Amino acid sequence: MINTHNINTKTFFENAKKNITLTEERLTLLKSIATKIVNELADRNKLNLNFICTHNSRRSQIAQVWSFYAIEYFKLTSIHPFSGGTEVTAFHRNTVKSLQKVGFEFSVVDFSHQNPRYLITFKDTRKSILGFSKTFDNEANEFPYIAITTCDNADENCPFIPDAIHRFHLPYIDPKIADNTEFQQEKYLETNQQIAGEIFILFNEVSKQLND
Repeated sequence: MINTHNINTKTFFENAKKNITLTEERLTLLKSIATKIVNELADRNKLNLNFICTHNSRRSQIAQVWSFYAIEYFKLTSIHPFSGGTEVTAFHRNTVKSLQKVGFEFSVVDFSHQNPRYLITFKDTRKSILGFSKTFDNEANEFPYIAITTCDNADENCPFIPDAIHRFHLPYIDPKIADNTEFQQEKYLETNQQIAGEIFILFNEVSKQLND
C-alpha cells in the first residue's frame, strides 16, 4: 500500500526512487537514454523529449508530468518534455486524480467533455505545462525530439516516428487494467511510483554526466 497522506510531490519523487526495484537491463536502458540526452545537449541549446503511447491518456502523460518535475528538481532547464499518442482520447480522469494525490495542481483552461486541457504545475514553481490528449505529431509538441515509447506491447508494434532524433522503448504496464475495481487507486499510484522512480534515476544520471 502506498501511503500518500500528507505527502508532497518532492517526498513522493524521492521515495519513489528508493522504493522501486529495477533489473540490470532496465537500469542499463535508463542510463543509455540519459547518455543520449547528454550527447545531444552537447550540440544543441535545448532538447525535446516526446513520451508516446497509443491513447496518450495514462502512461505517457504520467511520464511527461514527472519529467517536468524532474527537470526542475535537477535544474535541467534546457530539456523540455512532451507527450502524444497515435490516437486522441483524453487525459484520463484516473490519471489526473493520481497525480493530484501526489501534489500536482491541475487547472482547466479549455473545458471539453471529450478532451479537456489542463494547466499543470506544482508547489514552489512558477512554471507549468499544458496537458491534454493529442497525437505525437501535434503542433503543441516541439520538434525535433527524442521519442520514448511507453506502451507495454512490443516495440515493433509502435508507430514510425519520422521526427525522432532517436527512439527508445521504455514500457510500463497500463494501470487501466484496474479501472472500476477496488484496486484502481492503488494501481494508479503504483504506476506513478514506478514512473517517478525511473524518471528520477534517468534525470539524476543526466545531471551527473553533465556535471562530470
